[in-house]
Amino acid sequence: MSDTQSTSGAVRLDGKAIAEQVRMELATEVAEFKAAHPTFRPKLVALQVGERSDSSVYIRQKAKACKEIGVEFEHVQLDEGIQQAELDARVDSINDDPAIHGLLVQLPLPAHLSTRHVVQSIRAEKDVDGFHAENIGWLSKRDGSPYFHPCTPLGCIELLKRYNIAIAGKRAVVIGRSDIVGAPVAMMLTKLDATVTLCHSRTANVEELVRDADILVVAIGQPEFVRADWVKPGAAVVDVGMNAVDDATKKAGFRWVGD
Repeated sequence: MSDTQSTSGAVRLDGKAIAEQVRMELATEVAEFKAAHPTFRPKLVALQVGERSDSSVYIRQKAKACKEIGVEFEHVQLDEGIQQAELDARVDSINDDPAIHGLLVQLPLPAHLSTRHVVQSIRAEKDVDGFHAENIGWLSKRDGSPYFHPCTPLGCIELLKRYNIAIAGKRAVVIGRSDIVGAPVAMMLTKLDATVTLCHSRTANVEELVRDADILVVAIGQPEFVRADWVKPGAAVVDVGMNAVDDATKKAGFRWVGD
């Protein structure tokens, strides 16, 4: 997306450009911190169980981002058949390693492993995904400060801020209540003094609520769920969705659409 003016007068929020800007700023910040602390080498480890192609793509993106900002990255590939006890031991080993400062376990995990157990096994201070109950708990408190924020919700907020979109006092509607995006972004908007409505699959009057929103964040995982005529003029929309829909006119046989 670009931030050029469209024929409708709307401004597209350019998430890719903002991400590049943030990475350049982080590269400078990391370099300055290393210069001030010569023995410090920040390191992130990603544990991947199995070889899902989509997970591998995400891992490569994370490795690229770390390289760009000056953070050491290690990808630990584990067999899909690994048992819970062995995975727990690997997580414990990383938790106890002072040379490793962040750990993420690439989700989803195979069905025989407990995602909840693994997420809670990561030390909160190394939980870069921000999924640990301690981090979510601090995020929910008005004056709380987690070790890490969930990255996608934080990106949504950063996008709004960098485009100077007012949040305080505005009506915000979040569609989708997942622990990964919807619930955390609703908490973050609330802490920034927006009046937030969190919608989900049982919400009866979604269209009516959307029409009243000054800020709309959509992360429901349903292709093209929100219609253009639901959104009032001047509203800020952040579409988190990425859905592949069949399209015979495309070489790949599908096209990407949002929520």
